[in-house]
Amino acid sequence: MFCTKTLLFITVLFLLGTFTFAAVDTFVYGGCSQTKYFPGSPYESNVNSLLTSFVSSASLYTYNNFTVNGISGGDGSVYGLYQCRGDLSLGSGDCARCVARAVSRLGSLCAGATGGALQLEGCFVKYDNSTFLGVEDKTVVVRRCGSPVGYNSDEMTRRDSVVGYLSTSSGGSYRVGVSGELQGVAQCTGDLSASECQDCLMEAIGRLKTDCGTAAWGEVYLAKCYARYSGRGGHSRANGYGGNRDNNDDEIQKTLAIIVGLIAGVTLLVVLLSFMSKSCERVKGGK
Repeated sequence: MFCTKTLLFITVLFLLGTFTFAAVDTFVYGGCSQTKYFPGSPYESNVNSLLTSFVSSASLYTYNNFTVNGISGGDGSVYGLYQCRGDLSLGSGDCARCVARAVSRLGSLCAGATGGALQLEGCFVKYDNSTFLGVEDKTVVVRRCGSPVGYNSDEMTRRDSVVGYLSTSSGGSYRVGVSGELQGVAQCTGDLSASECQDCLMEAIGRLKTDCGTAAWGEVYLAKCYARYSGRGGHSRANGYGGNRDNNDDEIQKTLAIIVGLIAGVTLLVVLLSFMSKSCERVKGGK
C-alpha cells in the first residue's frame, strides 16, 4: 500500500511540475545583433561571465542588471539584464529555472553575436556591447493579434476594462487586470524609472488597442515593456494575424521540442516506476 501511494505521489508531482513549467518556458521571441565577436576573445569571456551571473542571481532576485567591463572599461565591455514575470516567486524556483533555460537558448540562438535578447513566457534576458541600461526604448519587437470576434459590446467592454487597468500608473511595473474570462498583463523592465515605465506601457497599450481592434487576444512587446490580453484559457500565437511568420514557425519548433522533451521525460518516468514497482513486489514477496 505504501509503495502504491509513493508511486502515485511521484507521478503527480512530476506531471504537475513538468506541465506547469512548460508554460513558463514557452518561447515568445528572440533576436541577435548582426555583428560578431572573435572566438576566444576577451569579449566572449565577458559574455559568458555575464550570462553566468544571470543564472546565479536569479535564485535570489527576480530582476538584476550587470556590467562586465572590458580593457580599461572600454573595448570588450558587455551590458545585460534579466527579468522574471512579476508573479514568479523565488521560493518556487520557477524564476531561476526560466532564466537558466533562457540563457541556454540565447547562447545557442546568438552564438558569436555581440548582442542578443530572448523572451520566454516567464522571463526575459538581454545583453549588448553598448549600454542600454536605464534607457527607454519603445521599439516594437513583436505584435500579434488573434482572430477578430466582431464588435460584441460585452467583449469590448471587458477588453477595455482590462486594458484600462493596465494603463493606470498606480499598478507598478507589473500589472494584471481581470474582467470575466479576460485577463491582461503588462510589465516593464526593472531599469526604467516609474515615469519611463508608464510612458512605455502607454505606448504598448495604445498599439494593442489600435492594432488588434476587436481581436480575441493581442500582445505587443516593445524593447523595454509589453502589454497583452487574452482569455484565461490562453491563446495560440501561431493562429493570430499581424504577427511575424518566422517567429511563429520558430515558436512551433520550440513547442515541438518541449513536447519531445515531455515525452522523453514521461518515458523515463515509466521506466523508473516499473523499477520501483518490481522492487515493491520483491519487498512484499519477502514478507
